[in-house]
Amino acid sequence: MDTPFLTADLPGIGGTLKSTPEDFVVEEIPLYPAAGKGQHVFATIEKRGISTYAAARQIAQALHVSPKEVGTAGLKDAHAITRQVLSINLTTPEAVLALELPHIKILAAERHHNKLKTGHLAGNRFVIRVRNIEPSALPLAEKIVARLAEAGVPNFFGEQRFGNRGNTDLLGEALVRNDPARFVAEFLGQPHPKEPRHAQHARQLVDEGRWDEALAQWPHDLVDERRAVAAVVQSGGKLDAAMRSVNVKLKSLFVSAFQAKLFNMLLVERLDRLGTLVDGDVAYIHGKGASFLVEDAAAEQPRADSFEISPSGPLYGPKALLAEHDPGCRERELLAAHNLTVDSFKVAGLKIRGARRPYRFELKQPNIWWDDGLMVSFELPPGAYATTVLAEIMKN
Repeated sequence: MDTPFLTADLPGIGGTLKSTPEDFVVEEIPLYPAAGKGQHVFATIEKRGISTYAAARQIAQALHVSPKEVGTAGLKDAHAITRQVLSINLTTPEAVLALELPHIKILAAERHHNKLKTGHLAGNRFVIRVRNIEPSALPLAEKIVARLAEAGVPNFFGEQRFGNRGNTDLLGEALVRNDPARFVAEFLGQPHPKEPRHAQHARQLVDEGRWDEALAQWPHDLVDERRAVAAVVQSGGKLDAAMRSVNVKLKSLFVSAFQAKLFNMLLVERLDRLGTLVDGDVAYIHGKGASFLVEDAAAEQPRADSFEISPSGPLYGPKALLAEHDPGCRERELLAAHNLTVDSFKVAGLKIRGARRPYRFELKQPNIWWDDGLMVSFELPPGAYATTVLAEIMKN
């Protein structure tokens, strides 16, 4: 779905992003420093033009350890220069510092007690250049950024969450509904114009039910999909075999994309009251990641004005705290419109509990200047998308 802009009354500046990796620099802000002792090594790296997964695999291979021994606090863009910390087990700081790898620089290595896990960071710092615009765009960009800094940035899930084919939410919905036919159609069929021609042809064979031919021609780089095609062939054409073949991590990713789609739909309705609390809201406490039911919105509003708390929306699941009164009605009506309940998210084999996500995030320390393009820098909390900020500024 296309998401609206908070600053829709202000035109965008246009321009282009990521002409070179140097145009998009992101640096993790650690949640805590390395302790200097422990069985893991915290390695600070700078990578250029590769994904976090690829960097972790290269480092693991060079150190002769399993990729499972490498932990990350967050995934960083491949088309950028990024500085982040990885934790590596079964190695030494000296071995890490001695590495010489393409596209990766080792900046520091120090021991620590525990493995890094997703979310173990305080935030991310961005420095981004927008090209192909004129210096006259600077005042307009400053107005947009000032608005975002005052009201907060809409916490939409970006297109990254919905995959290269733009359908991970539909795969998640098929899992929630236990609908093998729809899952197979979205996961294995329906050729996408952005895919290579041979992949499109293999998907067309799936759509036609020619499973043996599809398996023979299936691209080897689409590993998870190929395993699903093979499972259907081996089962004699049973489509639910494809669903069973997909690993838990990937299934969880699909369901989270469906949760994200529903969250985005609720956020669209709340855009004009992004930081305004109403009775029955579930407020999200930014510093703690906790939530509570708002009984007296007027009394709590000063905390929202200072960005201590924000209105939140549900990531639906059996343990998700739903709002009450008017906000609660909207949350329950959206489920009902999809013929679902919170218990629908009890997908076999998955641990989907549900959670709350703030409807906005704070744009910290924003700055704008001109240097061979419009430069913008800011800090964001974990899980917030820089592309959401740039979309508001550029609107193209």
